[in-house]
Amino acid sequence: MKKTDIASTAPRVAAGDPTDWNLPDLNLLKVFEAIYDEGGAGRAALRLGVTQSAVSAALARLRALYGDPLFTRTGRGLAPSLRARELRPVIGEALDKCRQSLALARPGRAGVAGRSVTLGLSDDFEIALGRDIMDRLAVEAPGLRVIFRQAHSRMAADMLMAREADLVIASGGLSAAALQKALVGHGGYACLLDPASLRRGQKALSVEEFVRREHVLVSSGGFIGVVDEVLHGMGLKRRVQASTSHFSALAFLLRGGAALATLPEHAARGLARAAGLALLPCPVAMPGYAIELGWRADALRDPAASALRRCLQPLLEQYLWRTLSV
Repeated sequence: MKKTDIASTAPRVAAGDPTDWNLPDLNLLKVFEAIYDEGGAGRAALRLGVTQSAVSAALARLRALYGDPLFTRTGRGLAPSLRARELRPVIGEALDKCRQSLALARPGRAGVAGRSVTLGLSDDFEIALGRDIMDRLAVEAPGLRVIFRQAHSRMAADMLMAREADLVIASGGLSAAALQKALVGHGGYACLLDPASLRRGQKALSVEEFVRREHVLVSSGGFIGVVDEVLHGMGLKRRVQASTSHFSALAFLLRGGAALATLPEHAARGLARAAGLALLPCPVAMPGYAIELGWRADALRDPAASALRRCLQPLLEQYLWRTLSV
């Protein structure tokens, strides 16, 4: 029997009629999601297991359906239009609802193998916890792929609302009514240095040496950090030699010099182990900060997001409790 498009056989009714079943193929929405997330038709085709020509044909139908180009070609692939950015959370929610309905229809058999779930976090948490998260998911949710996506507290809530992340680890900023959160620990700070810049057997820094040394600042803004605010309150000032937006860069920026970096202790421990850097207590009294795990109120109906949360919460609580002091 010749295959026909469902839409071509649906009854024609007046626009706005509640009995209008002349809806587009849901596979078109999956194509939209894949192109948006992957940034190109070729990668979307690989993700969906179809040909690139099939993705291109689906994109043509989507453009006609929404009356908008949706994606324009750039030197790095396909960039979403303003309308596409508006559609992404709506389409993402619709597809999530479909996945949730299938999970309800097949209790105990939905599984997560072949699924992916996105975790928004800054690279200090990725450095500290990424490997443990992968190992735990391999045992508790085999076949589930975790996507680590860069985030920080000022953008974490927006990422959740835009469905660019399923869960986030953040230090505040998760106050929107549609979001839920759990306090998983409190963080502190430590210092990293090249061990060759320390005296033999040195295990601590004085405040004087801390201020005298040059510093590498990790900041999304690149100018002022919490250390500067604390020192200002003490009537002191430090010299910042360089700034970076990535904690992982410290493994390379600190080696071979006398500069130090002050960073969250969980990341400092991971970098010290991986890069052979010296880990010392911060000699000035730094404020602590709350660490929260956040998600959309409806996200945990998805078995994949629920599996990640079950993995994350005890792991975070255990790890942060273990590293509260140097």
